Amino acid sequence: MKAIGLYRYLPIEDPESLVDVEIDKPTATGRDLLVRVQAISVNPVDTKIRAPKPQQEKTPKILGWDAAGIVEQVGPECQLFKPGDEVYYAGSVTRPGGYSQFHLVEETIVGHKPKSLNFAQAAALPLTGLTAWEGLFDRLEINKDATPNANKSILIIGASGGVGSIATQLAHFAGLKVIGTASRPETIKWAKDHGADYTINHHQPFAGQLKALGLETVDYIFCLNSTDKHWDNIVETIAPQGKICSIVETEGPLNLSALQHKSATFVWEFMFTRSMFHTSDMIEQHHILDTLAELIGSGKIQTTLTERLTPINAANLRTAHQKLESGNTIGKIVLENFN
Repeated sequence: MKAIGLYRYLPIEDPESLVDVEIDKPTATGRDLLVRVQAISVNPVDTKIRAPKPQQEKTPKILGWDAAGIVEQVGPECQLFKPGDEVYYAGSVTRPGGYSQFHLVEETIVGHKPKSLNFAQAAALPLTGLTAWEGLFDRLEINKDATPNANKSILIIGASGGVGSIATQLAHFAGLKVIGTASRPETIKWAKDHGADYTINHHQPFAGQLKALGLETVDYIFCLNSTDKHWDNIVETIAPQGKICSIVETEGPLNLSALQHKSATFVWEFMFTRSMFHTSDMIEQHHILDTLAELIGSGKIQTTLTERLTPINAANLRTAHQKLESGNTIGKIVLENFN
């Protein structure tokens, strides 16, 4: 079957950084689904894993952790899906990714594709949707019912990116006052169109901008960009007993002691934790994806697809990676259809 992989970890400008390959079509065993991939999306995790490093691979390493497709085959222990079902998922970073015509994924981290969306629209959602949901509701422990959140606020750093585009929608749906960071006219508009009540510029100190909105502090902060860079602003603007979640690794140690006098909570969100460690609640990702599909069906959440490339091949994936590495993308880039 066709796939796109790498043997060496190279700058994306190098034509060998991602190459078209032929690999064996796998077979579903256990609780695995074999999915015929119809569309894939790219994420920062793809570019980080592909980034230049000395090691080389003897067999092609397949990236890609956002896919939508049709179940081709189910393993003998599967209980949730059957052949012909349309699905969407992010998969596991410990297994080969979805840059391939057929892909194996454990059914407990797969959702039923939203019926109102096509495959490209659906492929834009799983990784960012799961990250946003887990960050808001599992890590920050925000109540999903809007009533208790009527007087609470959240600052989302990086509101127009992939995760931010979903997080603003979910936070708005949960009844929070949503402040997103954005610095360009197009990203400000995007953030507000997707649920942000206000925006502030992440290139400027936060406190004065929040004060201009009538806020001394915020109850929650969801950091989706450059934790190191924004740390002092985060410490200054989090409310006493507030909660902070970040998805972005740091280049050095954080001064957690700076939060002590506020009794503030700091927690990480890594969407692959459940699948990496096969946690006892791993099936929650199946439930989250199905819940997101229901919210999409009812019009409460929308896809964040902004650009489509076709077909799925190495040249187009190199283009998508370059766009993502520029740091200027809004929403999600999706590739569809293998030739």
